[in-house]
Amino acid sequence: MSAPLLELRDVHKVFGEGDTRTVAANGIDLSIAPGEIVGLVGESGSGKSTVANLVLGLVEPDSGDIEFEGRPLAQWLGRENRAYRAKVQAVFQQPLLALDQRRTVGWSIAEPLVVHRIGNATSRRERVVELLESVGLNAELAERRPGQLSGGQLQRVNIARALTLEPRLLVCDEAVSALDVSVQAQVLDLFLEVQERLGVAMLFISHNMAVVRHISDSIVVMYHGDVVEQGQADQVCDSPRSDYARALIGSWLEPRVPESRESRDPAVRSEASA
Repeated sequence: MSAPLLELRDVHKVFGEGDTRTVAANGIDLSIAPGEIVGLVGESGSGKSTVANLVLGLVEPDSGDIEFEGRPLAQWLGRENRAYRAKVQAVFQQPLLALDQRRTVGWSIAEPLVVHRIGNATSRRERVVELLESVGLNAELAERRPGQLSGGQLQRVNIARALTLEPRLLVCDEAVSALDVSVQAQVLDLFLEVQERLGVAMLFISHNMAVVRHISDSIVVMYHGDVVEQGQADQVCDSPRSDYARALIGSWLEPRVPESRESRDPAVRSEASA
C-alpha cells in the first residue's frame, strides 16, 4: 500500500473566544492516497470548509499534524510555498467569482504559468488550447470574458485553470453545488474523467451525500467539527453507523450516476493512468 499523499492527524482549529467560540475541527484524522478521491460531507457549519482551508494553507491549525508527500505542511508553506501551490490546487463553489472579470478566459488559465515562469507566450497559448479541449470546451472560448459563459462552462474553465500546473491534489469545495442538477452530472463526469486520465487525487467537499457517493472512493462525514463516520463510500452509504450519516443519506435526492464511474479502486485507476 502506498504512503498517503495527504495526511491530517489529530488536527484542531477553534475560531473566536467565549460566547463566540466555534470548534471548527476537533481532532480530525484524514488521509488521501495518491489518485484517491475522498469525499468530505456535512451540512453547513460542520467544519468541512475549514478542513479545506487548512489543507490549502489558508488558515493554520491550533494543534495536530498535516503532512503532504510525507513532509510537514509548515515546511512546504515556509521554504517551498510556490512548489506547494503548484502541487495543490482548488476549485471553489462560485465559478464566476473565481475568475477576473476584466480578463479573458485564456488569460486566467495561463496566469499560473506566468506566475511560475513556465514557458513563453507561444507555449502558454498552446497550453491554454490543450486545457480547454481537455475539459470539453472549444478553444475559441479563450478570447471570451467570464461573463459571457454559462455556469457549467465557467466551472470547466476553473477546472482547466486548476490543472494548468499538473497538480497532485485538487481541493474541490462545493464545486458543483451552484450548478443546475443536469450540469452537476456533467461536471462530475468531468472530474472522474480528469482523475482517470491524470491520476490526480481529490478532496471533494459537499453537503450532498448523493454527489459525494458517486464520485468518491471513501467518505468522511463531519458534524460540528467532529468526524462522526468514515470508510469506503459504499460501506458508509449502505451501512452507516452514525445517526447523522443515516439522516444525511435519508435526505438525499439520487442524481444520475456518472457513466464514467467504472472503477472506484484507486490502485486500479492509478495503474490505468500511469
